This record gives sequence, C-alpha cells and structure tokens, in this order.
Amino acid sequence: MLQTTRPALNPDLIDTGTPPIPQAQGWARAYDGSSGPLIDLSQAVPGSPPPDAMLAKLAEAAARPEFTRYGAITGDLALREAYAAEIGAIYGDSFTPGEIAITSGCNQAYVMTMMALAQAGDNVLLPTPWYFNHEMTLTMLGIEPRPLPCDPAAGFVPDAALAERLIDAKTRAIVLVTPNNPTGAVYPPATIAAFAELCERRGIWLVLDETYRDFLPTGAARPHEVFAASGWRDSVIGLYSFSKAYAVPGWRLGAITAGEAIIAQIGKVLDCVQISPVRAGQAAVTWGIDGIRDWREANRAEINARANAFRAAMAPLNGWQVLAVGAYFAYVAHPFAELPAAEVVRRLVQERGVLALPGPYFGPGQERHLRVAIANVSADRIGELSDRLRGFGP
Repeated sequence: MLQTTRPALNPDLIDTGTPPIPQAQGWARAYDGSSGPLIDLSQAVPGSPPPDAMLAKLAEAAARPEFTRYGAITGDLALREAYAAEIGAIYGDSFTPGEIAITSGCNQAYVMTMMALAQAGDNVLLPTPWYFNHEMTLTMLGIEPRPLPCDPAAGFVPDAALAERLIDAKTRAIVLVTPNNPTGAVYPPATIAAFAELCERRGIWLVLDETYRDFLPTGAARPHEVFAASGWRDSVIGLYSFSKAYAVPGWRLGAITAGEAIIAQIGKVLDCVQISPVRAGQAAVTWGIDGIRDWREANRAEINARANAFRAAMAPLNGWQVLAVGAYFAYVAHPFAELPAAEVVRRLVQERGVLALPGPYFGPGQERHLRVAIANVSADRIGELSDRLRGFGP
C-alpha cells in the first residue's frame, strides 16, 4: 500500500493562538438569565449604529456604478484628502494625500505595516498587556513579539528607558497603542515623545496605533506632538480605525499615515491583499468626517460618561481594583488570587451574567486581571455592575 505524507501547514501559523473572544462568548451561552439580561463587556464594538444620514450616504454611494469598479490601491483620493485635513487639524501640521493609505480596517493596516517593516527572525516590541491581534500577527509572520512589561502602578504607561534595554540588532519597531487596548491607559505626550526620540536615535520605527484617539476627553490637549516634528516621516507610522468613532466596524476602513516613500512600499502589500478598499464605505466616511462631526462629539461625551459610570459602579466593591480606564476600556484586578482569570470570567458570566475577558488573553503575567469593554453597553447597564458583582466569589 502506498504510504503518503500529509502536506504540512506553515508552522508559524500553527504556533499562533486562536482568536480568543469566541471562547469567552461561548461561556456566555451557558448563562441562564437568572441575574437579568447579559451584560456583555467582552468585545470593543460601538453600542449604537451611525446616524441615519451616514447610512443614507452609504446607500447612495452603493447605487453608483463607478463605485463597483476598482479604486486606487491606497484608497480613493477624496477620503485621503479629507482624512489628511482632519489629522492636520488634530496635530497642528500639514499632511498630503500621498502620506495616507486607506485599508480594510486598522487590523489590516497593522498587518501591512508589519510586513513592510520586518521579516521572519526580526523582533518588534509590544507593551504588555498587548492587543492580542498584534501578537498573533507577528507570530504568524515569524517575527518575535517581544514583551515590554508595563507597571500597573504607573497606570500601564510604558517606559522608554526599559524599552531601550530590550532593543537588539534584530529589533525593527516599537508599537504603542494609545488610548490603549486592553487597559484604557492614555499615554502622556511626553511618553510618546520619549519613544519617538528613542526610535529615531536607534534607527527603528515607532508604530503608533491611535484607533481610540477620538474618545479622549473633550478639551483634552493634543494627543502628542510627534507629527509636528519635522523628522517624523523617517521613523513614525500612524495607524487609525474609522470603525469606532463612526460606528461602522462592518465597513472595514482604517488608515496608515507615513512618509510617501513608506506608503509606496506598503502599497505593494496592499495591492496583493486588498487591491483597493471598499469604495461605497469610503465615500460615506468622506462625507461623514464633517457631516457627522456633532454626532461624533456627542458620542465622545457619552463614552466618557460610561467610563465615569464604570468607576462609580466599581468603587463600592471590596477587593476589586480598577487599574486604568480610558476610551473604550477598563482594566481590573480581580480579588481571587487562587483562581485563574479564565475561571473567574467563566463563573462570572454563568453565575452573574457579566462577560469580560481574562487578562492572559493579552499577554504574560495577567492572571489577576480582567479587561472590560465599556463602550458597547449603556451607562445604566454599567451601573448594574455593583449589584451583579457584590458577593461574587469562589
């Protein structure tokens, strides 16, 4: 009998963890409803749809025959122009459409950027706790995700001096996410400036993921001054998502901001992966940058109100500690040292109808922590947490 060998899969892909959120949502399916409706704090999704006018713009664009054809590899010019003007107003500098690439979501923006910056055998520094898709992407590309531990006592803000000690000849980039997923930490402008200086001096890239930038408190200072520095195009790459601020995660639109020479190289990857982003969604978002600005500001205020409601709900609970809160997220220390975080989450959802995510989903050393996504439930529902968690325990 002829003996055959099963063809192998890419071992780097096999070594990559399975997306974790479906596991936690599976635990929720066993909840019997005895404590009230499920409070799902697991996934960062907008809690309400975009305004009707935005949906109407999408329908109008989808009916136009020209948007059924391929568009520009780096996105339609109208959106790149509008987004360049938007970030110019935010950061106090001018940007050109040639410094913008529109992608199918910020996750794709990250994958494309990592493919442009590093190759198998290199390493990239990720502050821990990390966004699990960032780690997964590096692992499947054969790039080492090198942990940069962040101290809870410092609000999970990373330290540039510690990062420098982790850099070696194979380090290609440092990734910062601010406001942070999973912790909610907002990195001070001085911290971001220190990392930008470090990366420029050491000849590596700073990749700055600002997916949740739009949810900084109203009246907050400029997120940072990095893009106002003349040399940023040679060492800084910005990432962004339209999903959260515009409440359109299903439209899959993100953006990369980089020097034109870098965008040209990233464009090679984009051409092989997406050819061009979905065009009807681009047209609607182009209109929405100014067209729903008031709605976006109101949404910013509402998300910040939910963060305050979460702090208030957790304050009376003995043993639970809110370590950081910001934008869409809160990071919490649970009081059950003898239980793995996954068991805490499983029991919490099945006994009390509250679904969070276990800290170990977000990197090493996180067993005492849970991540809470505060944006996808109302402030009233968040207020129920005090009663739901009171008396919970092994």
